[in-house]
Amino acid sequence: MTFKIIELFAGVGGFRIGFERANFLIDEEKFKVVWSNQWEPNEKSQHASKVYVARWGTDNHSNEDISKVSSQDIPDNFDILVGGFPCQDYSVARTLNQAQGISGKKGVLWWDIHRILHDKRPSLVILENVDRLLGSPASQRGRDFAMILASMNDLGYAVEWRVINAAEYGFPQRRKRTFILGYLNSTNAFKEINSNPYDWIAKSGVLAKGFKCNDTSLNVPMHPTFVINGDLPTITESFNKSHSKVTPFQNTGLSINREVLTFKSTPKHDGNFFTLGDTLINETDVPEEYFINNEELDKWFFHKNAKSIIRTKKDGTQYSYDEGPVSFPDSINKPSRTIITGEGGKSASRFKHVVLTSTGKYRRLTPVELERLNGFPDNHTKIDSVSDTRRAFFMGNALVTGVVTRIAQTIYYHPDIIHF
Repeated sequence: MTFKIIELFAGVGGFRIGFERANFLIDEEKFKVVWSNQWEPNEKSQHASKVYVARWGTDNHSNEDISKVSSQDIPDNFDILVGGFPCQDYSVARTLNQAQGISGKKGVLWWDIHRILHDKRPSLVILENVDRLLGSPASQRGRDFAMILASMNDLGYAVEWRVINAAEYGFPQRRKRTFILGYLNSTNAFKEINSNPYDWIAKSGVLAKGFKCNDTSLNVPMHPTFVINGDLPTITESFNKSHSKVTPFQNTGLSINREVLTFKSTPKHDGNFFTLGDTLINETDVPEEYFINNEELDKWFFHKNAKSIIRTKKDGTQYSYDEGPVSFPDSINKPSRTIITGEGGKSASRFKHVVLTSTGKYRRLTPVELERLNGFPDNHTKIDSVSDTRRAFFMGNALVTGVVTRIAQTIYYHPDIIHF
């Protein structure tokens, strides 16, 4: 059986690369993307979609606002929905006629995922988001994630999640992301979770098998941690208001029928660990523009060092803005820091990566090195109309593709887990 996939918020194809690499490793086309969508609001050129098309063609690719794409225009009978969806406010508003149900706030793309899940009913959902999703918004910690869990549970999905720091499982970048897997109630996985959620989350589930944890951290509570009560507008208004400064969601957990089981786990990895140095190209191949002139070094040292700056609010009140130091240069013997979208460009920055070469020169990372840190093929994002700064932006938005590959391999080697 080939698993048919649709990829939402596809960017430059991180999920697709992860699945295709799994196909290569298992020497079988087990996973196939049959439809994709990438659309960036307020962007004329749609560069990410152009990169996607350059690599995989225009067939079954949509470059339209997903909120305007009818479910009828999305293929039927796909098995897996994947996407690295935007982190937004997921609250809902009550409709004038409650019989019509709920309406998501305008422009909040989670409700388009919800709409597609409702209309298409894929057996498996794999989503990725920033780790702070578990604690947003700051005024009501965990409400947004509670909204996601409750709305998926109400559609008939059991949901598990894990915050995965890629570097802790051997990848060369410290990139911490929340991975969310949802299993429809017709799957074997749903039935296993329903009958023994503690076993699933500790050792028998997809994330438990693919990303092992230290046994000492698997002190799974033998009862649900809490229940998400109320309709979705009520969750918007009242979830965790009495303890709004602390999220109830730990880095590991699952939710089924609105019952939440969550605890803190620590990673266990017995394989190789790769570093920033493992991704670097030969110094002789680095374009001159990536080397930092000696005259510019003082600016870089200023941004990287600890500092205390007096700033003034709009009302005239002054306050001290403090920053701790950032390593300069970056160690090539450790995984890199997280790539951010502002990685590109020549100007000095606190957050951009800088390495010291064997000849004593400081330089920024090239687009190829940034691609390698996320597990993309060399020059995947290189097309005529895309600047190097934009390529760096893509990698700041991307995921570590190897995490997706490991999820796919776990599904392949343990087919009884899913059993559609």
